[in-house]
Amino acid sequence: MNDLWIYVAVAAAVLVVGGAVVVARRSRGGPAPSAPAAPVAPAPATIDAPAPVAAPPSFRDRLARARGVFASATTGVLRRSAIDQSTWHDLEEAMLRADLGVKVTTSLLDSLRDRVKRREITDPAALISALRVDMASRLAGADRSLGFDASRGTPNIWLMVGVNGAGKTTSLAKIAAQQIAQGRSVLMAAGDTFRAAAGEQLETWATRTGAAIVRGAEGADPSSVVFDGVQSAAARNIDLVLADTAGRLQTNTNLMDELRKVRRVAEKAAGAVTEVLLVIDATTGQNGLVQARQFAEATQVTGVVLTKLDGSAKGGIVFAIETELGIPVKLVGLGETVADLARFEPEEFVSALFDE
Repeated sequence: MNDLWIYVAVAAAVLVVGGAVVVARRSRGGPAPSAPAAPVAPAPATIDAPAPVAAPPSFRDRLARARGVFASATTGVLRRSAIDQSTWHDLEEAMLRADLGVKVTTSLLDSLRDRVKRREITDPAALISALRVDMASRLAGADRSLGFDASRGTPNIWLMVGVNGAGKTTSLAKIAAQQIAQGRSVLMAAGDTFRAAAGEQLETWATRTGAAIVRGAEGADPSSVVFDGVQSAAARNIDLVLADTAGRLQTNTNLMDELRKVRRVAEKAAGAVTEVLLVIDATTGQNGLVQARQFAEATQVTGVVLTKLDGSAKGGIVFAIETELGIPVKLVGLGETVADLARFEPEEFVSALFDE
């Protein structure tokens, strides 16, 4: 019994001391013990707002394979003490392997040969330096801005053309995300009605980016879908219509006729075509030049989007497209994310081909 009274007395003393500590802390201005915080409900996730577009990757980081083609040749040239026939052979082989094409390669090397004969260039290091400058100059001066006329008061229309598998629909979606991040409103017109997955892809991207979208039934007339998209954009005061188109083989006459019709019908709607972007898979090499020539004749191409430049592509097709056809490469695909579709920078591109 005595033990019980001892336990009771100790417990009472603890309570008294604890109360005194609380009183003392309050008298000194200290914080009172806080009650447990109520659980906070998480904010609802939003899928309509476009995610910020990260800074584009550097060309040097993404062109390792293309750089390897040039590096092997330039390293061999620089090890020599003089410019000889082997020097020209190595450079020609490297440039052809890099998909510059015979015409561009011959033009570049003939110019350098003349300078060597005139003793303007006397050693391998100067030769490589001159080649870099000449290659960069071939790509200089082109207008690589995307055509957007804010003064029109009607939607700008950008048509996306190219063969199936080049990355046309994905590139359109990335451009939409970038334009929305810049503050423009965008509507996607799913004009590739012959490939069901194309419309589904765009619908998914429209949800992710907050873009509007107009789709037609599978197999519907692509021109009518684009027309409806432009009319819808005009009614809703949307700045930009990005119109996808079908992309069967470029040698298909019906496809080219269809693309001509899409452009004509698009311009009959309440908007204006200010950009026609041809999407080319860089891994197709010189076949990309054939595509560019045929699509340019049919749709008045204003710029090229060169995709998959970070893969097995060698990059030289850029020179063939620009020097032989006069069409500027405006955007290049250097990876899978939105930021990986980057503005083409000629000097950075050439430097990335040569620099170790």
